[in-house]
Amino acid sequence: MGAEMVCEAIRELEERWRVALIEKDQETLRQVIHPKFKLVGIRSTGAVAVDFEQWLVALDRMDVANLEVEVTDCVALQHTLVATVVAKWKVRYLGQLIDERVLLTDVWVNEDGRWMVVRRHSSPIPSNVSIDG
Repeated sequence: MGAEMVCEAIRELEERWRVALIEKDQETLRQVIHPKFKLVGIRSTGAVAVDFEQWLVALDRMDVANLEVEVTDCVALQHTLVATVVAKWKVRYLGQLIDERVLLTDVWVNEDGRWMVVRRHSSPIPSNVSIDG
């Protein structure tokens, strides 16, 4: 698979996840997110480590106003895809408005012919930092 085909495949996976997240489509989310999924990252409040079920509970408590994702880099290994993604989102979570840009690293694995994201690392991008692919 050529580099551009890999990136296109990852873009399609990321878009499917983005739409399912906005629509809170748990059936699709369970198809694209691995049961051993973990979201990890650092925020001003400390380290974050959330498993799939915790992530679904948090999603249920948020209203997503906008979510944009751009795959800026990608690599394919035998049964693994890794994507670097710049995302911008506006959500209301537990009454608080969150408007941020984040740099994501998503790790996708192929199990039984199906790609599923197993890890996401998320770091906020300060407003004065430019991220180029």
